[in-house]
Amino acid sequence: MSTTNSRMSRKRFSEPLLGIGGILLFLLVWEAVPRLGLVSARFLPPASTVLVQLVNYLGQASFWGDVGQTMFSWALGLVISIVAAVVLGLMIGSSRFLGRATHSTIEFLRPIPSVALIPLAVLLFGIKMESSLLLVIYASFWQVLLQVLYGVQDVDPVADNTAKSYGLGRIARVRYVVWPTVLPYLMTGVRLASAVALILAITAELVIGSPGLGKQIGLTQSGGAVPEMYALIVATGVIGVLINVGVRIVERRVLTWHPSVRGEGIA
Repeated sequence: MSTTNSRMSRKRFSEPLLGIGGILLFLLVWEAVPRLGLVSARFLPPASTVLVQLVNYLGQASFWGDVGQTMFSWALGLVISIVAAVVLGLMIGSSRFLGRATHSTIEFLRPIPSVALIPLAVLLFGIKMESSLLLVIYASFWQVLLQVLYGVQDVDPVADNTAKSYGLGRIARVRYVVWPTVLPYLMTGVRLASAVALILAITAELVIGSPGLGKQIGLTQSGGAVPEMYALIVATGVIGVLINVGVRIVERRVLTWHPSVRGEGIA
C-alpha cells in the first residue's frame, strides 16, 4: 500500500512539473529563434514581447469584451448542439427503423467541413453572431451525436430485457439502463465538442468578421500589429487549455462511479 501511495504522489507531482517544464522549454525556444536571427522578429516577435502585450490586454475592457463575445458564441452553440444531439441520439439509437432511415443521411452530412458552410452562414445571417453559432452548432453536434449513438448501441441487451421483464416502460429503461451506459460516451463527446466549438467560433470570427477574438486577430494582422496578433493567438490557446481542464474536471465528477474514472485514482 505504501508503495502504491508513493507512486500516486510521485505521479501527481511529476505530471504538472513536466507540463510546466514543457511550456518553459517552448517559450525559451520561441524567445531564442528571433533573438538569434533564425526568423525575423518582424514576423515572429520574441515570446517576452508577446507576453508583455498579452498582460497589457488583460487590463483592457475591449479585450474582455471580445473574450465575452467568443465565449458566448462557444457556450450557446455548445449547449444547443449537446441538447439536440442527446435527444436525437436517444431517439435514433432506440429505434431500429429510425437508425436505418437516418444512417445514410448522417453519413452524408457528417463529413461536410463546417467551414464549407461559411458562405451559407453569411448569406443567412451576414456578419452577425448567428453566423458563428451556425458553424459551432453544426461542428459540435456530430461529435456528441455519434458518441450518444455508440453509447446506445453498447447497452447490454440482457439488462434491457431484464428491465422489460420487471415491467419498466421505455422512459424508465432509458433512465435506469440506457442513460448510465450512454453517459461516459456523452462526456467524451462533450469533451471533443468543446474543443471543436472553440475552433469554429474563432474561425468564424476570423473569416466572417463576426464580433470576438477571431475578428481582432484578423484586424491586428491586416494592420501590421504583429505582437498584438500573437498575443491574441496565445490568449485563444490559454482559453482552450482552461476549457479542456474544466471539462475534464466535470467529467471526473459526473463519472465518479465509472471504473475508468475510479481507476485513475488507483493506477
